[in-house]
Amino acid sequence: MLTKQRLDLPLTIKSVSDTGEFEGYGSVFGVEDSYGDVVVRGAFEASLARWKEKGRLPALLWQHDSAEPIGIYTEMREDDTGLYVKGRLLIDDDPLAKRAHAHMKAGSLSGLSIGYMLDDYEYDKEKGIWLLKAIDLWEVSLVTFPANDEARISDVKSLLARGETPPPSKVERALREVGFSGSQAKAFMAKGYSAACPRDADVGSALDSLKSLIKCM
Repeated sequence: MLTKQRLDLPLTIKSVSDTGEFEGYGSVFGVEDSYGDVVVRGAFEASLARWKEKGRLPALLWQHDSAEPIGIYTEMREDDTGLYVKGRLLIDDDPLAKRAHAHMKAGSLSGLSIGYMLDDYEYDKEKGIWLLKAIDLWEVSLVTFPANDEARISDVKSLLARGETPPPSKVERALREVGFSGSQAKAFMAKGYSAACPRDADVGSALDSLKSLIKCM
């Protein structure tokens, strides 16, 4: 089952005008984030084609809040670098958009984040990364911090509580939140409990935390 996700990256603004127009990149190809996700070229093509058929583009939101649209995107496409976006903040009609614009101009607004459904992905064992191959794009938000600070454990628990199956990349991230190292989390995903040695104090503590987490679900 598909689940809503976010991918936060440094905001790459090419320009911001005094009237609220801006352009930049909502996602960059081939760049590994702190959790080992890499967006590959072509990941947005199918989704952008569907949006074109609708005659619309994904929403321009503030901090992923669907109740806080702050403008519109006027252009969105893939190029050699990544997901190029051009938008316009409604600074004359929306106080929040005006505030966001001021922070963009000052450089204090430091991130773009995409909200999406993951249609296709695979794990590259050799490189130890998740390749995001097909992304169903919903929105591109202006966010305060480029690093994703969501509670991964709470995220996984809420998905399971709704009867949904979290994608492997999200489960691996939750494992890191309870104390697994990156390599231990990857080994756990590949082979389960047998891959983690209980004699290791750190791993043993992480396993205890994970068991407690499962009991609470």
